[in-house]
Amino acid sequence: MQIINRGSKPQYDGRDAIAQKIHSQELVLLPNGEELPLHSTLDNSAQLSSFPALRKLIFAECAQNQPGIQPPSIDAMRRLELVDYEEASDAGNFRFYPKGALIFNLLKDWAEEIAVKRFGAMEIETPLLYDWAQPDIRAQGESFHERHYNVISPGKNKELVLRFAGDFGLFRMMKDAQFSYRQLPVRVYEFSKSFRYERSGELAGLRRLRSFSMPDLHSFCADIPQGWEEYQELYRNYTDLADATGVEYAIAFRVVAAFYDDFKERIVKLLQYSKQPALVEVLSAMKHYWAIKHEFHGIDTVDNTCQLSTVQLDVEDAERYGISYIDPNGQKRGCIICHSSIGSIERWLYCILEEALKSEIPAFPLWLSPTQLRIIPVADRHIAFAQNLAAALSETPMRVDIDDRKETVGKKVRQAEREWAPYYIVVGDRELQSDVLSLKSRSMTRVQSLTANEIKAAIAEETRDMPFRPLAEHQLLSRRPIFVGE
Repeated sequence: MQIINRGSKPQYDGRDAIAQKIHSQELVLLPNGEELPLHSTLDNSAQLSSFPALRKLIFAECAQNQPGIQPPSIDAMRRLELVDYEEASDAGNFRFYPKGALIFNLLKDWAEEIAVKRFGAMEIETPLLYDWAQPDIRAQGESFHERHYNVISPGKNKELVLRFAGDFGLFRMMKDAQFSYRQLPVRVYEFSKSFRYERSGELAGLRRLRSFSMPDLHSFCADIPQGWEEYQELYRNYTDLADATGVEYAIAFRVVAAFYDDFKERIVKLLQYSKQPALVEVLSAMKHYWAIKHEFHGIDTVDNTCQLSTVQLDVEDAERYGISYIDPNGQKRGCIICHSSIGSIERWLYCILEEALKSEIPAFPLWLSPTQLRIIPVADRHIAFAQNLAAALSETPMRVDIDDRKETVGKKVRQAEREWAPYYIVVGDRELQSDVLSLKSRSMTRVQSLTANEIKAAIAEETRDMPFRPLAEHQLLSRRPIFVGE
């Protein structure tokens, strides 16, 4: 099988000709409903001083930031043994070490929590390869103007394309499906790899890759009011996720003018939920398949931005791809499609790392920390006590490991700090004789004196309602391989 690494040539169709005639206006919309014209906001940057993330997004979109600075997460992802380059693969494809795979899977679990448990979406799986000669596949690929991988099938000289988004198989599946207004909204979730042949100069650690993992959630709705119900619920859930990761992010809306006039107050309510203003681009007419969409943009340490989650209210594609439902009169009607994605898991990990590195003492959110609590025995005679303590603490979902290596306590503490362990306990002769433990927090200089039950309660509260997975490596540090040397 021959893979051709090339980008597709832009095909300019009727939609492109229409887009050239459309003009737009940009403004800042505040949670109180006030509109600030973008040009006057930029002229008076003090108006943006209360909204640093939005200010960074606006200046990045105006190309007033400084590109080309390597973000520090590229070194950190290797040093922390999370993610690394794979020389045997194409550029932009990475290996994930156990700790990195753990964080990846916790973020994937959170995406599934939103899609399957909260929304009740049906999970599907569709192919990675598609026939480029199929009219709908080629039309969708060319309308996106994405760079993609073409694959030549051996012997048949058949041109295939690796999926670069989640719509190919889903739209074909839904075209074949039969459903009526009684089943709407129909919600479908898929987690899969996508591939885009980004230029080598654009690749930057986990920020931009050629292979990435996308959780996609689509809701097929009867009309715009039902589609908006899905839209606003997704917005709220993605806000919750962004807040739970602690990343700095800004919000941008793109909306057709007629839709903005009708839905401005509802957009304001969304901004009130996220407690943030938004950059809004108001388009004079339909430019794409959506009437409104928004994106959450993560802000890294060098004030560059990258798109994370997005939701789009699609008013055209159902009819274009033959996706219909039966209305109360027995007639076929095209759906309104609410497209959404939490965003690639790799980019979330990038933004989480970048956010941590903005702090003097970097740390992961506790629910994402590969080690949540480390126990440091003073001597070999304290290891058995440490193991019993770890077992007791782990009765509450908690990732507890033990540094049983033959090193000094000082070296063990430094190793815990180097790995960003959020909590650690040193156990010696005194702890053997007492129920009280000295808990050291990475984020606080003070030491807390707590019982094991109090520690369990504190960590359970800090990780409440978040996904959990056990340790990715052996509990004893002496049993762990070293994946990345000094």
